[in-house]
Amino acid sequence: MIPAIGLALGILIGLLLQPAVPVWLQPYLPIAVIAALDAVFGAVRAILDGIFDDKVFVVSFLSNVVVAAFIVFLGDKLGVGAQLSTGVVVVLGVRIFSNVASIRRHLFDA
Repeated sequence: MIPAIGLALGILIGLLLQPAVPVWLQPYLPIAVIAALDAVFGAVRAILDGIFDDKVFVVSFLSNVVVAAFIVFLGDKLGVGAQLSTGVVVVLGVRIFSNVASIRRHLFDA
C-alpha cells in the first residue's frame, strides 16, 4: 500500500509542479526511465517468485539508471549516441517484456 501511495503522490506532485528538465539532461531522461522500469518490473517478478530483497532492488534500480545513462553519454561523446540509445532501449525492453511475461504467468497460470 505504501508504494502505491508514494507513486500516486509522486505523480500528483509532478503534475502540479511541472518541473523543467535541463536541456543537457533531456537525452538521458527517457533511458533512465526505461532503466528504472526494468528494475521495478524485476522487483515485482522477484516478489511473485518469493525472492525479493529490498537492498538488491535499490542497487539494481540505481545501477540500471547510472549504467544506461553512462552508455548513452559515452555514445554521445563518440558520436554514436542514437545507436547506443537504441541498443539500451532494445536490451532493457527485452528484459521488461520477459519480466512482464513471467508476472503474467504467475498471476494467470497459477
